[in-house]
Amino acid sequence: MKVWTVANQKGGVGKTTTAVALGGLLAQRGQRTLLIDIDPHGSLTSYFRYDPDALDDSVYTLFKAVADKKATDPVKLLFQTGTELLELMPAVIALATLDRQAGKLEGMGLVLKSALQALENRFDYVLIDCPPMLGVLMVNALAACERLIIPVQTEFLALKGLERMMQTLAMVLRARHIELPYSIVPTMFDQRTRASIDSLRMLRETYRDHLWSEVIPVDTQLREASKAGIPPVQFNAKTHGVVAYEMLLDSLMDMDDTPAKVVAKS
Repeated sequence: MKVWTVANQKGGVGKTTTAVALGGLLAQRGQRTLLIDIDPHGSLTSYFRYDPDALDDSVYTLFKAVADKKATDPVKLLFQTGTELLELMPAVIALATLDRQAGKLEGMGLVLKSALQALENRFDYVLIDCPPMLGVLMVNALAACERLIIPVQTEFLALKGLERMMQTLAMVLRARHIELPYSIVPTMFDQRTRASIDSLRMLRETYRDHLWSEVIPVDTQLREASKAGIPPVQFNAKTHGVVAYEMLLDSLMDMDDTPAKVVAKS
């Protein structure tokens, strides 16, 4: 089972769209795929027409069980998306209270990793959609994953958010025994604007070694797919955005064939 985390410490850069687009494509390719929403805003949950304000079972149940020292079965927290081979573990607003309620409790940084071990034989791929802030939720996602995907909107303020994300990543890498491969993905690229062109140039100059060579273009069809509540590939498989995500998925799967390096303790 491959676990990918989609994260950035800035909102509105295409994290949820990236998770859904890649998840839909993986399912279309016959891969049993799980999408996990750990953002208290619940955008991924809402995408599939579930209400983050009204759910009794969610990813929050995992954290509550650990805090209360109770057992829970993660299989019972899986929801259908309406797409074959694609399931969802949804979010609820109560996730926003985790840092205050249980952030300092022992074992809270590995809740997701432990739950995914119990789902090892059920899925081929897991994609985790993160909140745009550092806390116990992002720590869990980074601890559980084997690859980090960082969507970055091609505009100046998003580049500043990427700097914060890179600082967080450096901190996490110091705590891991195995390196965390990561890919920076330029999103919402509009070749008609100077802002997009200049931002892409800056990304290529600064992050060349980890920057995906292509871009995800501005594409209204991605927004329409969200309105319809289905993965973009099901809405319009030939749109520019879906074609770009197909290329991204091919690249990520190729890179996953390269084993991670062992990092010595400092």
